Amino acid sequence: MLQVDLQGGFGEKGRTSVVVSDGSTRVMLDAGIKVGATGDEYYPVLARPVAEIDALFISHAHEDHIGALCHLRRQGYAGPIYMTEETRAEMPATLAQYADPADLAEYMPQSEQIRLFRPGETLTVGALNVETGASGHVVGGVWFCVEGAGHRVVYTADIVPESAVFPMQPLPACDLLILDASYGADPIPGAERARQIGEWVAGYADGCLLPTPLSGRSLELMAAIGVPFAIEAGMRAALSAQIHAPDAVHKDRVKVLSERLDAARDWNVGEPLPACPLLVHDGMGVAGPSRPALEAAESAGFPILLSGHLPAGSPGARLVDEGRAAWIRMPTHPTLPENTALWEVAGRPRLIGHSCDATSLDALHQHIPALMAGARTGDTHQIDKETTHAHSDFQ
Repeated sequence: MLQVDLQGGFGEKGRTSVVVSDGSTRVMLDAGIKVGATGDEYYPVLARPVAEIDALFISHAHEDHIGALCHLRRQGYAGPIYMTEETRAEMPATLAQYADPADLAEYMPQSEQIRLFRPGETLTVGALNVETGASGHVVGGVWFCVEGAGHRVVYTADIVPESAVFPMQPLPACDLLILDASYGADPIPGAERARQIGEWVAGYADGCLLPTPLSGRSLELMAAIGVPFAIEAGMRAALSAQIHAPDAVHKDRVKVLSERLDAARDWNVGEPLPACPLLVHDGMGVAGPSRPALEAAESAGFPILLSGHLPAGSPGARLVDEGRAAWIRMPTHPTLPENTALWEVAGRPRLIGHSCDATSLDALHQHIPALMAGARTGDTHQIDKETTHAHSDFQ
């Protein structure tokens, strides 16, 4: 039997975290925070003390998957932390923005804790095998398949099956699929959204602001934009590293993205907004250069386009709600047809959606009846020979 504890990201967006155990070995997959939350709701809800976790695996360096690392170390976690080289490189910047300052000062992950792997490797912890594969979401991002006791659980983390930039490796068949349901039942293909964004930006080629996460969506936006643009200067090295990471970007996109980055102007916080589209991070206006850039753009009446998840109360959400910014989703998660196909490829298993609110889960359930739309943070699921059981036994 395998037991699966849903520690965050279920019926909600943020603090994504899952634990899989065969009764003797426990592995934790991701440790995110929830932007906009406070207190205990900011961090994953731990099913068991951290001392009982044998290994922690991080899918990628976005805050809703890695932001609680320092918090876990404060709680006493001293075991191995598995991640890719690209995730390790991006980790300090993410934690600097989203970790508690006191935790950041004292409990940064130690270099001896970090175990590096490449997407496609299979790792062993106790009696559990953890298969990995490129996720198509960001450079170095992965999905996980945990196998033990004769069963398999696939946790996709964030995935993009048809990214114009990043390749994704196929998911294996499994007994339980924990699927990226960020977009609910949205059916619009990524290529169509990218076309809409490209047209919007072309309409404001003489100046507009594009807040974006440093990894992942930034390259998707660069691929969609057909006019000269600027970037916040501190992004350049990270974007170049992402473009040229081994096997991380579709080969036919490396040259195009490299040329566009080379041609991009540098912009620094405090300078006048440029007379061209400007990419700044992060994508919500919560942290990083995008916060002062949004304030400057709002004051100047500079056009703003948001293109991803906006937590309630975030600067980006406020601007959209007030009609001061446009919003067009740049797909960096699977759409409805993609999720349906992923479920089919995995063998039509029982299904749980993560990173999605209750209303959107109900909508997705109408299209994929195998989805357990009522699964929530705090639930425990058991996989045995006959079926998948679910109950809640921790808060």
